[in-house]
Amino acid sequence: MATSFTIGAEASCTDGVCGEVSRVVLDPAAWTVTHLVVKPKDERPARLVALDLIDATAGEIRLRCTLSAFYKLGRAEKTEFVPGTGDYSRHGPGNTARPNFVQAGTESVGVSGRLPQTFTYDTLPPGEVAVRRGDHVHATDGDTGQIQGVFMNPGSHHVTHVLLQKGHLWGHKQVAIPISAVTRIDAGIELNITRRQVKHLPPVNLDHHDVP
Repeated sequence: MATSFTIGAEASCTDGVCGEVSRVVLDPAAWTVTHLVVKPKDERPARLVALDLIDATAGEIRLRCTLSAFYKLGRAEKTEFVPGTGDYSRHGPGNTARPNFVQAGTESVGVSGRLPQTFTYDTLPPGEVAVRRGDHVHATDGDTGQIQGVFMNPGSHHVTHVLLQKGHLWGHKQVAIPISAVTRIDAGIELNITRRQVKHLPPVNLDHHDVP
């Protein structure tokens, strides 16, 4: 049975909830999962959690560490001031922005509504990439849905399927795309099959643990 990592799933430490899975980090050369990015529910930065600290069963993400140890893990992202802005002039290069900015995508916008003063970027191991919920999946003939997670062989950490969400508000369904149909992971995922072929893949029911 494959292990599923659903982006947005709640993650817990041994002594309490630590946040939610915001990204799955992959080695695209080997098609393996290397880390999960767990985003705390407060203003603290997301943390990079290696797989040897993770138990994932029946859709639950449990970390084999305490909350205190979790917050000592390496950061998965860094926010710095934009060169040329007033804050950059005051604080200088390489300084991390204070949490009085509201993040918007990969940039942060000051609470006063002024132009972006900061930018946020991933700090991942070299050569690795992160997939996020909402990243687009592109079939050979166009966009076919959005990423919701991945399935992994628990022994080898090899990705077996990509979990795709298709449809709109009242017609959502989830399908598992075999990794053999994935040609590239970069800004989204590219496939070697058509939208029609994706459409005819069987649906996945995560609530009943109906996984490949």
